[in-house]
Amino acid sequence: MTESVTKGPTTWVNLPDVAERLEVSISKVHQLIRDRHLLAVRRDGIRVVPAELVANSTVLKHLPGILTLLHDAGYNDEEAIGWLYEPDETLDGCGAKALGGDKAREVKRRAQALGF
Repeated sequence: MTESVTKGPTTWVNLPDVAERLEVSISKVHQLIRDRHLLAVRRDGIRVVPAELVANSTVLKHLPGILTLLHDAGYNDEEAIGWLYEPDETLDGCGAKALGGDKAREVKRRAQALGF
């Protein structure tokens, strides 16, 4: 029997906590979001970031490029989260989780294909 995969982040982190994890100012976190190096959405009126996208005091290496590709393909931030968290067992459960491992380039390749 296969385990069911839940769509969406399992944990959200608010922006002050993201700043603390990244060891930067809150202003820098806002800049990362504006520059599409990090993705934040509103949940219950508070801007939050999926915890999987901030690992070991850094933003995942391929995330900025993937966010640019998704934006160029017409995705807004909510749709980008939906795409990153679309259940896919070939990507360790979903694209967001695969970004932290050896399948990150495959996620990037798939995001590139969206533009065509």
